Amino acid sequence: MQDKMIETFNEQTRQFFEPMRKLNSLMLNNMEKMTQYQMESMKRYSQMGTERMRDAGELSDAESVRDFGARQAEMMNELSQQMLEDAKAMSEMSLEFKAELEKLYAESGKQLAEQAEKAGQAAKEGGTPSEQPAKATSQSSSRKR
Repeated sequence: MQDKMIETFNEQTRQFFEPMRKLNSLMLNNMEKMTQYQMESMKRYSQMGTERMRDAGELSDAESVRDFGARQAEMMNELSQQMLEDAKAMSEMSLEFKAELEKLYAESGKQLAEQAEKAGQAAKEGGTPSEQPAKATSQSSSRKR
């Protein structure tokens, strides 16, 4: 009987902490994905900046300055386009995370409701002392004496 109680307690503990484990896992995965994406973005931006600095270092005459200015305008357009794409990607990742989080909360709420219902049924079936009807025989026999 004691083994069954310990087993039941362990199972209830696992069920209690399972939503937290899932939440932590979800948050860790999301943080890892976002960080990886940001690192890749930063690498792209720093490569663009380094290329611009190299190009600027190679300026030698008026014609190369004019070409550099034209390429600079193209690069700024490319940079703004890349930043828009990055913002969209980050927004999509955030929405995906939000949807997964809502799904997790819905599952946890459903599981909690089911556990509460089972506990309520078990209490009714087991008959806690306050819910048990008084035994008529014991009361009537004590009155007869």
